[in-house]
Amino acid sequence: MAEKQESVQTPTFDPVPKIEPEKELFSWRAPARPFKKRGKEFWTKIIISASLFSVIVYLAEGAMPVILIIAVIFLFYIMSNVEPEEIGYKITNRGIKIADKLTDMALLNRFWFTKRLGAELLVFEILTIPGRLEVVINSKDQEKIRKVLSTYITEEEVPPTNTDRLASWFSKNFLRD
Repeated sequence: MAEKQESVQTPTFDPVPKIEPEKELFSWRAPARPFKKRGKEFWTKIIISASLFSVIVYLAEGAMPVILIIAVIFLFYIMSNVEPEEIGYKITNRGIKIADKLTDMALLNRFWFTKRLGAELLVFEILTIPGRLEVVINSKDQEKIRKVLSTYITEEEVPPTNTDRLASWFSKNFLRD
């Protein structure tokens, strides 16, 4: 009698991974950062507070911390008076592109939406330093972005850290117009 031979299929291993071409899932244009023009009263309060703090620090440590305070106030002044340029943002199957710089999807851990300085923000928790990536979005695009990103990463807001709470308290109490 002839024996019936069973064909056993062994899985084949392809040493060259299939690379899926990059595909744009959603794109928009928005300012590069949140922006809020500050008034004269605000700057008067900041200059007075910084001056008092600088005198105290100068007496304790010398001139270098005072120079740092002046530099930070100058940076803050410039960022509050120069409107940001409008740049392009793209969500692709490989990650998020901000002005043609790609942050890989493997580095994006989770995302959520928030609002700061009157701008809608999409915040990513990323696995590299500084730990967060904040992107300005148009409020009308929020649901479309949520739908696209939910297929790749989890939407979950991270509880605020102590640093976040301190920054929030400081901005509520000192940075009001």
